[in-house]
Amino acid sequence: MALLENHPGPEYERRGLFDHFRAWCLALVQSRRFQDWAARFPLTRSIVRRDGERLFDLISGFTYSQVLHAFVEFNLAQLLADGPRSSADLALRAGTPPDRMAVLCQAAAALDLLHRRRDGRYDLARLGAALPGVPGLQGIILHHSLLYRDLSDPAGFFRGETETEIAGFWPYVFCTGKEVDTETAAPYSRLMSDSQILVAGETIKAVNFSSAKALLDIGGGTGTFLEAVGSVAPHLALILFDLPAVVPAAIDRFEKAEQSNRIKVYPGNFRFDPLPGGADMISLVRVLYDHEDQTVRQLLASIFKVLPKGGRLLISEPMSGGARPQRAGDAYFALYCMAMRTGTVRSAARICALLSEAGFANSTPRKTSRPFITQVVTAEKP
Repeated sequence: MALLENHPGPEYERRGLFDHFRAWCLALVQSRRFQDWAARFPLTRSIVRRDGERLFDLISGFTYSQVLHAFVEFNLAQLLADGPRSSADLALRAGTPPDRMAVLCQAAAALDLLHRRRDGRYDLARLGAALPGVPGLQGIILHHSLLYRDLSDPAGFFRGETETEIAGFWPYVFCTGKEVDTETAAPYSRLMSDSQILVAGETIKAVNFSSAKALLDIGGGTGTFLEAVGSVAPHLALILFDLPAVVPAAIDRFEKAEQSNRIKVYPGNFRFDPLPGGADMISLVRVLYDHEDQTVRQLLASIFKVLPKGGRLLISEPMSGGARPQRAGDAYFALYCMAMRTGTVRSAARICALLSEAGFANSTPRKTSRPFITQVVTAEKP
């Protein structure tokens, strides 16, 4: 009886030699005595040092992000745009104590945002100089103050015990038929529009719009994506469908872009209202990851219904690495979507499976030059 109780069971027997060897190696790495020896041994000490540095970066990552946040909030890139300044000068201009600004400048220099000169003054390093030039980036960095608070109790967050502030910032994801008013929509519409510029650029490079006649952008916000597509595909008729609260800003955008003659804007909620017809191509740009599978299935079924035979669907959003986890998708966007309380980051393979389930064919992941910003999947109605 004792022998049976101590038997490791069939799961242990199914493990191969490689699994046993890997388990032995991991147990060895966990040993303090081995770590001390490996740190001294010439063939392993560089590995130990690199692992130690990577662990320290993980430990320190939160403070790094706060340095970046303060760098943006104090407008250091703008204050240094005309040339180097001392930390005391920056403190005076930013309204902070000189000793604390000195610490911030040193930290920013250590993170390659600033460069410390021989005379002790600071000027912009390449990363710091790039911040103002990346559309929407500074707004996203400042927006993260909400996410930092949501993650202040990580264990509670992953247990689902946290009432997240991020969820309140994106009220449209909880729409139950009640309209989001224009004033409530303004902050998230502005952030979405600013950050959409890079996503639009990556998507346009990955997809050919030349054969399409009319493009319907569902959840298109104030029209950032459609405006960008319209500028590279002047033959294309443009259709936007989103909540009534964002329609006025979208109409204003297309008037300023002199595209009013080729755009139709339809107010509505895709969960409750029928989608407009007339498009042979439909785009979902950063839409699916806002919603749970049930809502996604409903949306894909509605899209399949209104697309003509041969019509194409374009999906562009951050994605999980699936079987090969990726930092951007799985260690950032997955947590952000979890904080929204309705969304989930899916892998390209999972999105293709949902597309196939809805009746689409030829689901194809397409490469983008910056997959940490967005990835693309296309499909067509057979």
